[in-house]
Amino acid sequence: MNLNLTKPIIFFDLETTGVQVGHDHIVEICLHKVMPDGTTDTRVERVRPADADGRTIHIPEVTTAIHGISDADVADKPTFRELAPSLLDYIGDADLAGYNSNKFDVPLLVEEFLRAGIDFDLRSRRLVDVQNIFHQMEQRTLVAAYKFYCHKDLENAHSAAADTIATYEVLKAQLDRYQGVDYKDRSGRVYQPVVNDIDALSRFTSNSQWADLVGHIGYDAKRREVFNFGKHKGKTVVEVFEQEPSYYDWMMKSDFPLSTKKLITEINRTKNGPRRSRSFSFKF
Repeated sequence: MNLNLTKPIIFFDLETTGVQVGHDHIVEICLHKVMPDGTTDTRVERVRPADADGRTIHIPEVTTAIHGISDADVADKPTFRELAPSLLDYIGDADLAGYNSNKFDVPLLVEEFLRAGIDFDLRSRRLVDVQNIFHQMEQRTLVAAYKFYCHKDLENAHSAAADTIATYEVLKAQLDRYQGVDYKDRSGRVYQPVVNDIDALSRFTSNSQWADLVGHIGYDAKRREVFNFGKHKGKTVVEVFEQEPSYYDWMMKSDFPLSTKKLITEINRTKNGPRRSRSFSFKF
């Protein structure tokens, strides 16, 4: 079905140095313009991330591992500030669309324009987030999963007993549905992950990039624990605690989960020696 348009709409996606809108920068942008008559045009630009003085900003290795764009790939590319006037002209008065764009791509695009001294006004633009359509029309709830996989309505939903049994039935139905079904991960590896083996299912459903349970601490490309938030985002925990011991004290006094505090306490205790098992306990 062709889109019913009264003015152009641009579908766009960003590859970035990270996921913090106020901190990170664009390293690649794709703009796919759809005109009211159905004709299309696509523009793709690699961007050298830079600070206000034009100095190149490093693309973290953990981010390069996701989108494949390294410092060397953008070393000779223009900065966003240099591209901004032509991008603004290309976008014109078009509406904007993307996937998870309202939460990330649009705010970061606006942020980059503001850094370049351009007020990118959204008031006259309509924003379409395709992910929101997907999530709202195909609900990702246990009730919806039970209906989809088991073809039954979940009675007494949100009671612990009903939800627990339904979850068990959904997993068994998933094993039947995805038996022999290929899956392609971000690295391009194709395999069949949904198999009747708890170890394999655990690996497939766990977030291997999180060092703690909630994602405050992650791993870099060398599997070293790094901060996923705040002013030290991307730095190793060991490095920060060595250079700024008070940061550990601040975290321990702040409202972080006890499991995160347990992990950073182990890292802090063993930063100058071999890592012990994480299965220790202590009092706060």
